[in-house]
Amino acid sequence: MYTSVLTALGGLGLFLLGMQLMTDGLRSLAGNRLRHILRTSTKTPRSGAVTGAIVTALLQSSSATTVATVGFVSAGLMTFPQALGVIFGANIGTTVTGWMVVILGFKLKLEVIALPLVFIGVLLKIFGPGAWKTFGTVLTGFSLLFVGISALQDGMAYFEGSVSPDIFPGDTWFGRFELVLIGAAVTIVAQSSSAGVATALVALTTGAITFPQAAALVVGMNVGTTATAVLATVGGSVATRRTGYAHVIYNLLTGVIAFFLLPLVGNIAQSLQAGPIGFDPQIGLVAFHSMFNILGVLLVIGVTPQFARLVTLLVPARGPDLAARLDQSLLKDPAAALDAARVTVRDINRSAMKYLSSLLGKPKPAHPERELETLEQAVETARSFAGEIRTQTTDGALYDEHRALFHDLDHLERLLHRCRQTERIATLDADPVLYKKATDLRRALDAASQTDMTPETAAHFNLLRKELRESRHSYRSETIDKASRDEIATDDAMARLDAMRWLHRVAYHIWRVTHHQLVAEGAIPAAPLAQEARLETDD
Repeated sequence: MYTSVLTALGGLGLFLLGMQLMTDGLRSLAGNRLRHILRTSTKTPRSGAVTGAIVTALLQSSSATTVATVGFVSAGLMTFPQALGVIFGANIGTTVTGWMVVILGFKLKLEVIALPLVFIGVLLKIFGPGAWKTFGTVLTGFSLLFVGISALQDGMAYFEGSVSPDIFPGDTWFGRFELVLIGAAVTIVAQSSSAGVATALVALTTGAITFPQAAALVVGMNVGTTATAVLATVGGSVATRRTGYAHVIYNLLTGVIAFFLLPLVGNIAQSLQAGPIGFDPQIGLVAFHSMFNILGVLLVIGVTPQFARLVTLLVPARGPDLAARLDQSLLKDPAAALDAARVTVRDINRSAMKYLSSLLGKPKPAHPERELETLEQAVETARSFAGEIRTQTTDGALYDEHRALFHDLDHLERLLHRCRQTERIATLDADPVLYKKATDLRRALDAASQTDMTPETAAHFNLLRKELRESRHSYRSETIDKASRDEIATDDAMARLDAMRWLHRVAYHIWRVTHHQLVAEGAIPAAPLAQEARLETDD
């Protein structure tokens, strides 16, 4: 008996490993193509549901779809109602795994060739060139699914006859509810509803459970997927918490509908079984799984705006937190994490420009130190988050955009450091020449902080920076001459020269901040490394 139990557990483990390998490989093969489809094909909740179902079916992972969607919402690239459509559709997409297991694993008996396919997949992963390595991972994972199913069947075959439907709760309302709880517990432990459904199919095949019992278990397994969403609501960003709440509410609602449909589905199965057509319980189970998920989407999709308002009331937006979009759960998807990081840095840039403008204007801000500390903390948080995003040189534009964020944050940090040099800032008001140049810079900052960043904005700051560099030398000569003739005190002259240098350096950092923001957003290409190095040390 122990050997059979261990075989069944090993089969379940192989199934989970196969799912993980196949999902990772498919995500790598898809690259940014499916992300682009997900982003551009979700204009309405209905189109979002269709897209979410297709992408999830292709990736064999609802969590991958959900993480990408949360990243889009955090970055402002997708509205919450649009995201809800994707989340609803992802539930339908997860049911495809059950169909694959039944048709390829139970009907076509693919496990006969699964082990040779594992061997071929591993060879491709080790020796294959380029994308063939990733295809080898997908093939290995796909084949392990059926090796696992076969082992699970072998392990559970021991209990055929000794484990019967009688030991499970009966076909009553309370019994069905108990089975739903058991199904939810299985999914929570396995962290995969697909693995739970596969286990239910094997148990149904061996006669350990009846079709009505299996249907109740599948309802519970569908509800059990909310466990991960519940965990995501703890300490996550507003977008993540709203997505988690939406997932929980929707799955509970779908589960309630499916629960009350159980007697009807059982009667239909019994009628078909007695009829001339007959009834295939395995096909019937996966069909029921797909059916109640599709029904749930059809019932909810028409009231998505109202559903979104309900979730928004349950999870209201927090106060103005510049780093609120940075959620650790997004790090599983570097592109999604980068979406959130670039929008966060854009907001910090804008706030820093407004703050610097207030320092250069009159009257001065009431609590400059408090605002400055808030900005510095946001920069540190964004830098830490960006450091946890993993990109490679082979990622192309994604890698360049990631690097640009680090450059942006570096110049931001230097800019905020100069905002602490209050004596130099105060000196700007004492000299008409400095005051005019500071006013020109302030006006440019005001204009830039009120609109989206464009290449023209960066070019304007670059022009200001060049003008300040050119005028710095003549201003230095004139100021020293005035000090030599005792027209101004020596200390005043030195303070004015420091203030002029301060203006020039500030303009330089603002130019680099705007430039790197544009690169991070993909608005302009990254400069070659040699040229970039010269620009970073130009002044």
